[in-house]
Amino acid sequence: MKLVRFGPKGREKPGIVDRDGNIRDLSSVVPDISAATLAKGALAAIRKAKVDKLPKVSKRARLGPCVAGVGNFIAIGLNYIDHAKETNSPIPKEPIIFNKAPSCIVGPNDDVMLPRKSKKTDWEVELAVVIGRGGSYIDEKKALSHVAGYAVCHDVSERAYQLERGGQWTKGKGCPTFGPLGPWLVTRDEIKDVGNLDMFLDVNGKRMQTGNTNTMIFTVPHLVSYLSQFMYLAPGDVITTGTPPGVGMGMKPPRFLKAGNTVRLGIEGLGEQNQRIVAAK
Repeated sequence: MKLVRFGPKGREKPGIVDRDGNIRDLSSVVPDISAATLAKGALAAIRKAKVDKLPKVSKRARLGPCVAGVGNFIAIGLNYIDHAKETNSPIPKEPIIFNKAPSCIVGPNDDVMLPRKSKKTDWEVELAVVIGRGGSYIDEKKALSHVAGYAVCHDVSERAYQLERGGQWTKGKGCPTFGPLGPWLVTRDEIKDVGNLDMFLDVNGKRMQTGNTNTMIFTVPHLVSYLSQFMYLAPGDVITTGTPPGVGMGMKPPRFLKAGNTVRLGIEGLGEQNQRIVAAK
């Protein structure tokens, strides 16, 4: 299933993409696609729905983040070998963990806003994992059974805040609009091999990132199991799993986003995002 949330910001409704690519309104089936409804068995209820009988949604409807009520937005740093090399960083021996503020999550096509005085805002296409069943100390062999599905995430990053202001990476990762998520939450059963998905990101129509999840250092099952050793993973939690090479920071000379730029990114089977970069308010 490809699940969406559509409508004005803060008033999104749940939807599902039918076999013809139309969005159907799921409001009569579940109140939302959220941490709370995932915990209460939303996916099972949706699977029983007669999708073709549900109302169609306008193709002009705004898409919101594909999951709401995210309690924990966890990110993995330097999880692609080539990306670690392009940033002159050592290959991690264990996953590097940091947090993105859940408040930074926006829709896949919403504007991305540069922070005030930002000079080094960068792009990162990433595979996001949405937890469907909670747990601690999850066995790696059973880890995927805790996953509701996958989505595209744009891990927007202000590098000066991240690397030059002291402390943890979180400073440069959680600014408002720095977490576009979607367009869809694609349920786990639709993805045959999450470890072999093509990825891309374009800035102003020029290809910047080309990659595949098969170059991850730490796989999705390993990450889910690993994180659950340090925290309880709850339904609706999002894990964004790192980016392939081609970020602006790694270019010579470095290149960063400016107001007026456009960004297009996507992952095989998970859809695409399109954003306009705007100046801080």
